[in-house]
Amino acid sequence: MKVDHFTLPPSDWVPNHPTLPVLVYSHIRSDLDSSALEDMFHDHGWTGVWRNGVFAYHHYHSGAHEVLGVGRGNARLQIGGPDGKILDVKQGDCLLLPAGTGHKRLESSSDFQVVGAYPPGQEADIQREAPTKEMLELIHSLPVPATDPVLKTSGGLIELWRSA
Repeated sequence: MKVDHFTLPPSDWVPNHPTLPVLVYSHIRSDLDSSALEDMFHDHGWTGVWRNGVFAYHHYHSGAHEVLGVGRGNARLQIGGPDGKILDVKQGDCLLLPAGTGHKRLESSSDFQVVGAYPPGQEADIQREAPTKEMLELIHSLPVPATDPVLKTSGGLIELWRSA
């Protein structure tokens, strides 16, 4: 498995996170499907697990960090708002998006499905406009989760977010 990471500056009205990088877990396992992702996120202490797709419009969450695991199919996603990075994802890949990080589906296979989850005590809100001062403060003040949704207690956010 490979874990890439990158930080994003604000993009148009999308704030992105000022210090925490986006984490991309590639090639976890090609047989990691939606049910296995749900179990993994739950077992690693993440909550609010859901299955669906990724909206075809730019949005971000000010009240939660979010993990997205590809349980079926593949897609091209834009991460970071209108000027953000374009990523090709497939079954078994996961993205860890710090609060404030824009994301949008550009295209996908007909069977594309993601499994999403959030750290305990955090709730996702769907934001489609520039953040208020209070929202920016919330994004910056959300705690780093105790566990990584993919690796649990080592690597990933444990190393890259705690040092940010």
